[in-house]
Amino acid sequence: MLGKFTDQKAEERFFAVYEDILRKWPVPAEELDVETRFGPTRVRRCGPEDGPPIVLLSGMMGTSLSWYPHIAELAVRYRVHAVDTIGEPGRSIQAASIESTEDCADWLAEVVDGVLAGTGHEKVYLAGVSRGGWLALNLASRATDRIAGVITFEAAGFGVIGRSFIWWSLGEIFRWFLPRWLLRRVSSGDPDVRRTVRPLLFGALKYKQHLPEMHLFSDDELYAIDVPTRIVVAERSVIHDAREVAARLESLSPHLRVEVVPKATHGLSLEKPELVTARVIEAVPVKPGA
Repeated sequence: MLGKFTDQKAEERFFAVYEDILRKWPVPAEELDVETRFGPTRVRRCGPEDGPPIVLLSGMMGTSLSWYPHIAELAVRYRVHAVDTIGEPGRSIQAASIESTEDCADWLAEVVDGVLAGTGHEKVYLAGVSRGGWLALNLASRATDRIAGVITFEAAGFGVIGRSFIWWSLGEIFRWFLPRWLLRRVSSGDPDVRRTVRPLLFGALKYKQHLPEMHLFSDDELYAIDVPTRIVVAERSVIHDAREVAARLESLSPHLRVEVVPKATHGLSLEKPELVTARVIEAVPVKPGA
């Protein structure tokens, strides 16, 4: 089955908000559709052509636009490719069902190939938040021939997502309706960013997804990742135990490096946007081999 909006009005409202947020994209960008067997995938490309290429993957329903607070700094150094994930609301158009984690990996591999085509670059870096992090690790655990490195923030795949996540999400929704002055006192990060992306996320709730569950990564899968991989987790995460993740992964493979961010929650990218940008810059050298 294919993902779709519940009705035309819901779709129109979503894309009206999408276009409003797109105007906040801080640098000139090129829109391209990368053809995959699951449908054309919208990629927003910006930054210097000779910069190391990065593919940015958002959390579920966040779209490529969720990366807009980080773009101004990243696009100075890198050739940035922000992706609207197939099967989720956005400008990508799903044409075939995604039935398995293998399909998810195949889709992302085709996006990577499309991004690299004709650029002179042989590999990309993958950066992902939440489900985007899971997508990056899911591909890297299967094949890294086109991947130079991976960095994830609060990636799924290390714990069962259950009631704690639901209660946390409801609390976040409540906070997003607070006035700016109060939101500043109860949540870290820029309240204007939260208020900007809020209508997009709420509009995305009218989209019916048909995607496979995000499986938990086995030790064998993670050990198979043979490129530098930085996994950033939040101390107060509701989707896994951050300390257990760190203890497990750091003893598993020299390619895996884990950072636990104190006092942060699953909303890490909103709570500490400067840290997210800084960690991407640390993980991706400007010059090959640097």
